[in-house]
Amino acid sequence: MGLISLLPREDQYFDLFTQMTLYICDAARELKEMLADKNHAYGEYAKRIKGLEHACDELTHNISTRLNKSFITPFDREDIYMMSTALDDIVDLIDDAARAMIIFDVKEIPDYAREFADVLERMAEQLKEIVSTLQRPKNVTQRLVEIHRLENEGDDLYHAAIAELFHDPPDALTVLKWKEVYEKLEAAVDRCENVANIIESVIIKHT
Repeated sequence: MGLISLLPREDQYFDLFTQMTLYICDAARELKEMLADKNHAYGEYAKRIKGLEHACDELTHNISTRLNKSFITPFDREDIYMMSTALDDIVDLIDDAARAMIIFDVKEIPDYAREFADVLERMAEQLKEIVSTLQRPKNVTQRLVEIHRLENEGDDLYHAAIAELFHDPPDALTVLKWKEVYEKLEAAVDRCENVANIIESVIIKHT
């Protein structure tokens, strides 16, 4: 048995990834509730999402620091780095969407936006379940398939939402506001699928 196999691996990365997915789920839920709030009290939701975004940034920094100190990692360093930054990007984009709504002072929320938030929340839940079993993967394939299906659902929503904006536009300013928000929501959905692709690649490499 070689020396490498006797050295302990830094398996705390799995716990850090799991914590990041919990933050993503919380941020997605806050966004969904924000878009459903009929009292337009968006500021409080945006503040909580910003707190989650900061917490996720700290975890990403923690992972980068550990990578510089770890001798043996549970899987390739570049994959660990890519996964942590991609997970962090999801919360960043949720925060961007929430902040855009505050900056633009939106009032009426289109149904498409609520449906987008619902898709994002479901994708976040799937990612949480996948990452929580990443150390000993189980039932991963069906969850990865579901994430890809949800990404397609998000794409359909995006195209339908944009088509409606330009087909019967309420006014130019509203079009610009919601086009920006929709783009951020779609980017968050795409980033969820990107994490799923990274995980799929990691599993293939190590099986």
